[in-house]
Amino acid sequence: ATLTTTPEGGPVGLTDENLQSRIRGVLLMARANANGWMVLTTGNKSESAVGYTTLYGDTAGAFSVIRDVYKTRVYELCRWRNAAEPGSDGRPVISEGIISKPPSAELRPDQRDDQSLPPYDVLDPLLEAYVEGDRTRTGLVEDGHDPDLVDRVVRLVDAAEFKRRQTPLGPKVTIKGFGRDRRVPIVNHYRG
Repeated sequence: ATLTTTPEGGPVGLTDENLQSRIRGVLLMARANANGWMVLTTGNKSESAVGYTTLYGDTAGAFSVIRDVYKTRVYELCRWRNAAEPGSDGRPVISEGIISKPPSAELRPDQRDDQSLPPYDVLDPLLEAYVEGDRTRTGLVEDGHDPDLVDRVVRLVDAAEFKRRQTPLGPKVTIKGFGRDRRVPIVNHYRG
């Protein structure tokens, strides 16, 4: 069963979206448990940075293969893989439809990530400067980033720390990964 309305009668929205992700996570974990498999999560550094994840949903798993890879780099890696060598059937290993489709959490009809977040080609350089470059809000604005966008992204990154602390481990591929390399307090209304 899913929730369809709030006590006031309105649509549940994000609650239903998160429920869908969590149910899928539980089912994947059950299959893995029954078969001796390991669930790999699909979250990347961009999504994790800004909290664009569902705890116990898309974060449910044992290992996060691309947790330290920004979304724009994920696309670059997909294109590189396809160019390097076709699959055994002669077709690209990663479907072009997956690469060309607008990014989406796919939790509601016609959903696209850019309805909730800046486009990744805008977001990722800002995240890299803030997370790995230790740039301050002032420094990011001086670098030419939009002040309102900087405020929003910094707020999202700092507020998502509690989610990142509960995600699976994965390889570190950038100069500063979340976790041991970069941690901020998750209590007392911390504002970097």
